[in-house]
Amino acid sequence: MPSLLSPETDLSDATLLRYSRHILLDEIGIEGQQRIASARVLVVGVGGLGSPAALYLACSGIGTITLADHDTVELTNLQRQILHTMASIGGSKAESAANRITAINPDIQVVPLMTQLNEKSLKSLVPEHDVVLDCSDNFFTRQQVNRACVASKIPLVSGAAVQFDGQLTVFDPRNAHSPCYHCIFSEEENIESLPCSVTGIFAPLTGMIGSLQAAETLKLIVGMGSSLVGRLLMIDARTMRFTSIHTVRHPNCGVCTQNS
Repeated sequence: MPSLLSPETDLSDATLLRYSRHILLDEIGIEGQQRIASARVLVVGVGGLGSPAALYLACSGIGTITLADHDTVELTNLQRQILHTMASIGGSKAESAANRITAINPDIQVVPLMTQLNEKSLKSLVPEHDVVLDCSDNFFTRQQVNRACVASKIPLVSGAAVQFDGQLTVFDPRNAHSPCYHCIFSEEENIESLPCSVTGIFAPLTGMIGSLQAAETLKLIVGMGSSLVGRLLMIDARTMRFTSIHTVRHPNCGVCTQNS
């Protein structure tokens, strides 16, 4: 898989020291870290999944991270949404997340978006980024994000978690064989997405999925390893069993086949 970016960003001595443990990895090195520093990533939702994903992306040195979330922080969020604190309650999730990330890594650019995304805003927002992470918690948003990524040919790292069950995959519209979200979870199926306030959620599971989303994002940016394109990774936290399911592009998909 080719990398998304050319290594253009120069790294200072302090930056080289900060990311030295990445640079020591042959698969990343200085060139890979430069790609990371040049990258622009959109995180949709900074709750249970978006919190760990955004934290690891920030710590890894992603140049620009856009955090999109229109919700406010509630006490029940603090069980798993590790970007937020007691002082954040009642305030914007996007702002809370941006403040926390900036405190950890002030050398990157963090852009909080506190408005609810829609088809029009996604159409202009998605092309400005190199990778999109879907960390949302509802089926409708996931479909909208998928459509925008397919239209702009931007890779989408998709994660979900409910109760003790999590899933993760990557959709890459640049790859002619890659399915899109709609190929696997068609809108016609009317999948009901119940909130965790009804179903419950195992806190560490969100950290597992979010961290893996960050890992897949960094791999796409650097251009190393093999991504989860064509594979749906299922995690059962009760038994700690990881199952990989082969996925294919639907020949009659109403989203990606129309944009191929």
